[in-house]
Amino acid sequence: MFNPTREEVRRFFCDTWKKKTEGHILAPLEIIAGDWMEQHPEYHDLLADPEGALAQDYTPERGETNPFLHLSMHLSISEQISIDQPPGIRQVSETLTKKLGSAHEAQHLIMECLGQVMWEAQREGGQLSPEKYLEALKKLV
Repeated sequence: MFNPTREEVRRFFCDTWKKKTEGHILAPLEIIAGDWMEQHPEYHDLLADPEGALAQDYTPERGETNPFLHLSMHLSISEQISIDQPPGIRQVSETLTKKLGSAHEAQHLIMECLGQVMWEAQREGGQLSPEKYLEALKKLV
């Protein structure tokens, strides 16, 4: 299993953004990441400054959203939906997208569920529970 460092994740997003804005050919994962970055203009300046991105810390005390965590969660959720894992997430996503009129807003709601089950797993020192995740997702629709 691939477990990138904080620096590797940030470089991936910054490098992908540079490639996308300069019109270079992107790998499939970069295409998905680039699409999500495009939908977050509030991150564009940061993504264009790799050294600043590497130096920045995001802590709950500062009340800032970590843009790299946010984009990583978009990527993760996109992959989950594409392979329907956990089973049923694709249907939840489609239903939410129709209900909200926005795949982006649907993903933000899904992201809240994912964040909650991730936090619970970390707090309990265990694995993320797909059952709890799917249960939370089903409450959205």
